[in-house]
Amino acid sequence: MTPNELFAAAPDLMKKWTATSLAIASSLEPTLIGLVEIRASQINGCANCINLHATEARAQGETEQRIYLLSAWREAPCYTDRERAALGWTEALTRLSEGHHQLAAAREALWAQFTAEEQVKLTLMVNVINGWNRIAVGFGQFVDPAEAKSIAKAAA
Repeated sequence: MTPNELFAAAPDLMKKWTATSLAIASSLEPTLIGLVEIRASQINGCANCINLHATEARAQGETEQRIYLLSAWREAPCYTDRERAALGWTEALTRLSEGHHQLAAAREALWAQFTAEEQVKLTLMVNVINGWNRIAVGFGQFVDPAEAKSIAKAAA
């Protein structure tokens, strides 16, 4: 199913989903959101979202080094403590089915770096990107980033 077919099949819900996604994505700093989107998409094996969000991150000034090292963020020295907390939280929530062994440490790092409001915003963002990953992987989507941006604008 193509993105246009998704929007045609359930236009009201897809428009609401897109609007909610965009609102949540704009609730924290763009660099942080980009890292979260790419990392969750890597874990979920979503080529569409990795491509889309890496393209967006580059356009917002993210470096190639930080994009390439994202899958090894624990060992790479180029991420801030706040970014590390966000990435740990992203991994813990994205991998819930693998057990809760990472959750307590991720939660502590999250509390140390984010306000209560930011914690909720980040958690919502992790949910949003995981949802988009499931839509893209589930329906076998691979969309050019410019086309995806156009579809999102039309749906908003």
